[in-house]
Amino acid sequence: MVSSISHLSCSKCEKTFSHEKAINLCQCGGPLLVRYDLEKAKQVFTKELLNQKSTHSWNMWRYKALLPVIKEDNIVSLGEGCTPLIKTDNLSRKLSIDLFIKDEGLNPTGTFKARGASAGVSKAKELGIRTIAMPTAGNAGGAWSAYGRKAGIELIVAMPKDATELAKKECFITGASTFLIKGLLSDAGNIIAKGTKKYNWFEVATLKEPYRIEGKKTMGFEIAEQFNWEMPDVIIYPTGGGVGIIGIWKAVKELEALGLLTGKRPRLVSVQAEGCRPIVDAFEQGKNHAEFYENAKTVIGGLRAPKVLGDALVLEAIRESGGTALAISDEEILLGMKELARTEGMFICPEGAAAITATYKLLDSGYIKPKETVCILNTGSGLKYAELVDLELPTLEKDGEINI
Repeated sequence: MVSSISHLSCSKCEKTFSHEKAINLCQCGGPLLVRYDLEKAKQVFTKELLNQKSTHSWNMWRYKALLPVIKEDNIVSLGEGCTPLIKTDNLSRKLSIDLFIKDEGLNPTGTFKARGASAGVSKAKELGIRTIAMPTAGNAGGAWSAYGRKAGIELIVAMPKDATELAKKECFITGASTFLIKGLLSDAGNIIAKGTKKYNWFEVATLKEPYRIEGKKTMGFEIAEQFNWEMPDVIIYPTGGGVGIIGIWKAVKELEALGLLTGKRPRLVSVQAEGCRPIVDAFEQGKNHAEFYENAKTVIGGLRAPKVLGDALVLEAIRESGGTALAISDEEILLGMKELARTEGMFICPEGAAAITATYKLLDSGYIKPKETVCILNTGSGLKYAELVDLELPTLEKDGEINI
């Protein structure tokens, strides 16, 4: 296999580490980032080679030169990636912009979490790790449990008791040791951290290992390729743990270094729930780090992350790109789900719907200009959140008539 991986580096103090050893954070507490020999990558990561369908699997591993796994046999794939970029014809006309949705709901396990799980589990397999532990809001647990099972790696999962029923069942059906926590994602994280010290598990909480980002950054590669190597003006991303927005910005920089992007960089927009907005508050206050968000409350599980380990990296990506951050109420988010379903026929997840509502607000504020190209990340299928849809349907007697 041709991977141009070189080493790991700390995002805070820039200390370097070998990618051949299992490691979580730097001694300074900073998240680690994967670095590549980009001169080597230039020989194999080209538009021409990517267009040769016969030489690539049609999943995210077609970008293997800029992914962290050395040996082909260690790749654990369920067909993740290569998700569609869908033009919203009706909304685009209504809003006078070119609005596209990158639909991650078509990934295995129904969300973008499959990308991070594939990369993280594959590297764990290559490093000989046998037991992985993680806190999760729900979807990541389901994804890592599925990929871990395929790889023969044991998964220990802790999630809030009020996580979606489907997320709990995904972990159960794949055989992960699953524990429900009376509390928030941060509370689940504390319990996993204690268990890791006691049982020597390898913890893969968000940004506590370097490889989840690498899977998520392939969204950025695909967006670039699908837009013919010229990024959209704005990318709107629903932000919980923030790995996706960090990964997309990493992809932009790597593609620039390879000379593959034309035009200007995209402006990255981080969208959070009004009841849990640590990144938004830090951005608005001009801070480089986000404070723990006390009494976080939102029905949108993927946006209920009161503390973000990669907060500095998220804020850096927003500011470097000329982006912004805003918060949306739960009520507006749920209306956004209905809006897209009834205009475009797409049943998206509430996190993605937050980005839909954010688009309206950014147009009203003048941040998005008419005729600009906007790409929204829908991070999962609405089918995973069916319980959030309230039905108000008429009931007929068996011999009744339908009157419209």
